[in-house]
Amino acid sequence: MRFGVIGTNWITEEFIRSGREVDGFSLEAVYSRTEERAREFAARQGIPYWFTDLEDMVKSKRIDAVYIASPNSFHASQALVCMEHGMHVLCEKPLASNAAEVLQMIQAARRHEVLLMEAVKSTLAPNFRAIQGNLHKLGPIRRYVASNGQYSSRYDAYKAGQMPNAFNPAFSNGALMDIGIYCVYPLVVLLGKPQRIQAEAVMLDSGVDGQGSILMRYPDCEAAVMYSKITTSFLPAEIQGEDATMVIDKINRPQKVEIRYRDGRVEDLTVPQTPHLMQYEIREFMELIQNGKRESATNSHQNSLMAMQIMDEARRQIGLRFPADAHADWGKQEEETGT
Repeated sequence: MRFGVIGTNWITEEFIRSGREVDGFSLEAVYSRTEERAREFAARQGIPYWFTDLEDMVKSKRIDAVYIASPNSFHASQALVCMEHGMHVLCEKPLASNAAEVLQMIQAARRHEVLLMEAVKSTLAPNFRAIQGNLHKLGPIRRYVASNGQYSSRYDAYKAGQMPNAFNPAFSNGALMDIGIYCVYPLVVLLGKPQRIQAEAVMLDSGVDGQGSILMRYPDCEAAVMYSKITTSFLPAEIQGEDATMVIDKINRPQKVEIRYRDGRVEDLTVPQTPHLMQYEIREFMELIQNGKRESATNSHQNSLMAMQIMDEARRQIGLRFPADAHADWGKQEEETGT
């Protein structure tokens, strides 16, 4: 399968490294806004073709699918252009700036009969499959707790007076969008959408959240997630049931999973997996296309929409709005989808 990539940052480089370890993967083109960057990246990565016009790339007949890893604020517009020209789209998380944009993307994917999938790698890892397959052993689930804190490599520059993209609201960034989603997305995959949420955050002078937390209520259980770009967390995640508790070392890249029963027994659920988790999302994406499917069962349209609706409501409560929200109705997408 012939891929083109949009974006030339470190995550694109990781995608390329992972993809080249997947049978049938071929990287044919790169898009960047500047010729200098497009040429340099293509030469360094051994990519045959480079483009500075997105429509030229997707109309070139040289690619079958696109991986989008540009700043968050560009995801929706770039994905729409690609899908309108018949391209399958694997788009980095978060899928868009808000749920209104996600809904637009889903509608475009269905209209043009192409695959649209959010690149949340953790939920497609073998150890997450182990979590899903053994959830029933916990008995009635009462609590989900997850923490993801990663001190940003760009935070020192921000504190020194610079404005890196990671802390710029113009690019729909911040701790919730970049880090918190790794706590929220697995939650909706496992438990669906909560009935209500309560959000708090530490806001930075740039206008984005540096860290935050969300409490969520389900009919018979509750969830608590904490996330940060200005501190580092070493806490494991837990899914607590009446019969046992599942302990997950890292919710954003589960490497060790075990169940601890009330009687003291410990069941290790850990399965072998490569540290390059992007391989699993690439395989999932390629296999779906090869099998004529247009939606992932795990990283589904509905799960992506629910995750974004949670983040929209959290942002509404903490007062974080992006320029991309200017034309978004915070409640309309719920009414249209019935979620």
